[in-house]
Amino acid sequence: MKKLLLTFSAAAILFGCTGESKKEKIETKFSEIFDSVKEEFAPDRRSKTFEAKLEVSDKGDTIILRGSTTETQAKETLLARLTESGIVALDSMNILPHPALGDKIFGVTNQSAINFRYSPNYSSESATQTIMGAPLQILEKRGGWTRAVTPEGYIAWVSSGSIAYMNELQFNEWKSAKKIIITTHYTLFRDGATDRANVVADGIMGNIVKFVASAGSYIKVELPDGREAFVPAAHTAEFSGWLASRNPTAENILSTAKQFVGFPYMWGGTSIKAMDCSGFTKTVYFLNGVILERDASQQAKTGEDVEITEDFGNLLPGDLLFFGSKATEDKPERVTHVGIHIAKGEFIHSATSVRINSLIPDADNYYEGSKRLVRVRRILTMIDKDPDIISVNKHPWYVAN
Repeated sequence: MKKLLLTFSAAAILFGCTGESKKEKIETKFSEIFDSVKEEFAPDRRSKTFEAKLEVSDKGDTIILRGSTTETQAKETLLARLTESGIVALDSMNILPHPALGDKIFGVTNQSAINFRYSPNYSSESATQTIMGAPLQILEKRGGWTRAVTPEGYIAWVSSGSIAYMNELQFNEWKSAKKIIITTHYTLFRDGATDRANVVADGIMGNIVKFVASAGSYIKVELPDGREAFVPAAHTAEFSGWLASRNPTAENILSTAKQFVGFPYMWGGTSIKAMDCSGFTKTVYFLNGVILERDASQQAKTGEDVEITEDFGNLLPGDLLFFGSKATEDKPERVTHVGIHIAKGEFIHSATSVRINSLIPDADNYYEGSKRLVRVRRILTMIDKDPDIISVNKHPWYVAN
C-alpha cells in the first residue's frame, strides 16, 4: 500500500497543472530518466548498447517502452525509475542478442576487410573494421545491416552480406577446424590452382580461412561462408603454428610496424589496406598475436603508465605514445592520436600515411604535434595481465577450449 501511495503521489506531481499535455510531460520525464540511466550503465556506445524510446498515445493512456540494449540491469533500472515517477510502461524493449536471430548469434567476417559504422546506413560515420576470419557476436539485424561485437568488444553496424552467420555448433566447428592465415601483404583466392584461374576473393595479411587440402604450390581453402578457393601456399602459414610462433617483443612489434611505412591513412581503418592511428597500432599488435582495444582513447587506459621526462629517457621501444589535450580544472584529458615508440624519441604512426617522426624539436623528422603528448603506456609487460590486452591464442572466440 505504501509503495502504491508513493507511485500515486509521483504521478500526481508529474501530471499536475502546467501548460504541457500529459503526453509531453511523460516524454520530457522519460528523456531525463533515460539520460541518467544511460550515463550510469552504458555511457560509451562503443562497448555497450542502450537505446530506448517511449511510444505514448495522444492522451497519454497507452505507454510502450521499445528499443534494445546489451545491459539487462539498465533496462530494469529504467523501468523501475519510470514506475517511481508515475509512468507505467508496457515492456517491449529487447535484450540483445535479439530474439529474432534464433540461434545464429555468432558470425565470422567473410571479406578481406569490412567496414563498420555507428548507425545502420552508409552515411553514418566509420567506426572500425574487421578482417576475414575475425569472429563476431551478432546482436541484431535491421534491414540490410547487422549490429555485431568485434573480438575486442567494439559494437557497431556492418552490411549483413559481409558476415557468415553461425549457430554455436557451427561456430565451435569453425574454431576447431584446421586453418591457415595469410602472411603476405596481399593475395588472391582463385577458383583453381593456377594464377590464370578466376578470382573468388581478395586476401590481405591476417586473413584466416579453413584448410581443405594441399594442391601443389597452392592450398585449397574454404572461406567462412563455405566457398572453396585456392591460394598460393607461399602466402600462408598454418594458423595454430603461426599462433605458437608469435613472440611480441619490442623488436618484433617494430619490425612489423615498419612493413607498413607509406601505407595510407583512413579514418576507421584497422586493416593493412588503410589504417587510422589506433587501427595501425591494433593491426601491428594483432600480427604479433595480441588484441588491443580499438580506439586511441581506449588503448590509453590499458597497460602500465610511463612517466614522461624531458629527455624521454623513460620510454622503451614498443611503448604507445598518446597525443591530445591534457586535463584541466574544467575538462578531462582527451586522447586523439597514438603511435609506437621506436627509440630516443622516434616513433612510428599513421598520420596521412604510416611514417616515422621524432619528439625531439631539433630532429629533421620532428612531429609538430609532439607538444600534445599527454600519456605513454607500456603494453608489452601487461599482455594477458590486463583484461584489455589479450593474446589471440587465449581469446575464446579464436581458439577452441
